[in-house]
Amino acid sequence: MPVKSDRWIIEMARDYELIKPFSESQVRAGISFGVSSYGYDISLSNHFKILRPKGLEEIDPKKDNSEYFESVTAESVLIPPNAFLLAQSREYFKIPRDVITICFGKSTYARSGVIVNVTPFEPEWEGYATISISNTAPLPVRIYANEGIAQILFLEAKEDCLVSYGDKRGKYQGQKTITYSKSD
Repeated sequence: MPVKSDRWIIEMARDYELIKPFSESQVRAGISFGVSSYGYDISLSNHFKILRPKGLEEIDPKKDNSEYFESVTAESVLIPPNAFLLAQSREYFKIPRDVITICFGKSTYARSGVIVNVTPFEPEWEGYATISISNTAPLPVRIYANEGIAQILFLEAKEDCLVSYGDKRGKYQGQKTITYSKSD
């Protein structure tokens, strides 16, 4: 599976709305986002879900824990030590049938103790990405809306998959808001 270059990403964004909104070059205001040599640096929207665990004994991904999250709209938020929040990408993605992505957190945040987790965008998945952001530092860490958070690499297969995420009607298909874990 070859990694796709900046030229491919620009062409796909123009012709197939791979990423919207799309920045054809690196935007270097704050923490950078936009096209990079072999990927795309995604940015955060200003929508966050902050875990408020008072009264919560465990997080069970098979149960609805939404009542323990506070919705926040802000230009920046503090993540307490040893805590996490959910965020939403500013970009909406439409992944082609012969492509899968992997994601890595930006080094600026990694050097501050922040771990970013975005699961792969499977073939024919589309939506805004729900991003889990963890603070492993012993102090609060601030993250910023409308700035870069992670880099997506696009991997192209030599042939189409037999069953895509779209074919399966995956449970996170077309998500427009921050989506909590769902059991099947």
